[in-house]
Amino acid sequence: MKKHIPNAITCLNLFSGCLALYFAFQNQLVYTAYLVGIAAVFDFLDGMIARVLGAYSEIGKQLDSLADMVSFGVVPGTVMFMLLQRTGESFLGFPIETVAFFGFLITIFSALRLAKFNIDTRQTTSFIGLPTPANTIFVSSLPLILEHGDLMHYAVILNPWVLVTLTILLSYLLVAELPLFALKFKNLTWQDNSVRYIFLILSVILVVLLQFAAIPLIIVLYILLSVVKKASHSSN
Repeated sequence: MKKHIPNAITCLNLFSGCLALYFAFQNQLVYTAYLVGIAAVFDFLDGMIARVLGAYSEIGKQLDSLADMVSFGVVPGTVMFMLLQRTGESFLGFPIETVAFFGFLITIFSALRLAKFNIDTRQTTSFIGLPTPANTIFVSSLPLILEHGDLMHYAVILNPWVLVTLTILLSYLLVAELPLFALKFKNLTWQDNSVRYIFLILSVILVVLLQFAAIPLIIVLYILLSVVKKASHSSN
């Protein structure tokens, strides 16, 4: 019985992603963002509970990737598609309705990222490239910032140049040979987890100060701390 518990939680991740996708196509992107957060919690819990119960299975691994493809692959591409549609009437002479499909580049590179992860033995305790949940949280935070922000946020986010550039950058980061640490604690010592503790402390400070606007900055902080960690290890 216990071997089915992680898979059931993975299915809740998938269901949350399906609901997020429904609200995205209804142009209710704030609800989509909240459901992405719920899906991310389930995605974290299924792996943690599988480790606690010793309930690893090949079907669980494949199910996790399939669920992630919906929640953290199709959903962010759809959010970017819907955001691009809000930016105006045209971009570089092309109708914005056509340009908006460029957002699904994120979906394509998310699929590549998940396929690479499944066969990459280097990614057992850390990541190579931006994890799809982190990428999706970044993209899904943009509607939250718009909802709770001001005219400046609208001017910056609902700019086709900004969104197209983000789409290209995030797609690249998904498959880049960029080592990133994982939030997995084997113990609670500062020596072994200093970068994780620093990340969590700074993230809390950013959320207190900036609220929803902190979310993309936290993802950027995650990448920067990973680069610093890698550089410090290389110098040693």
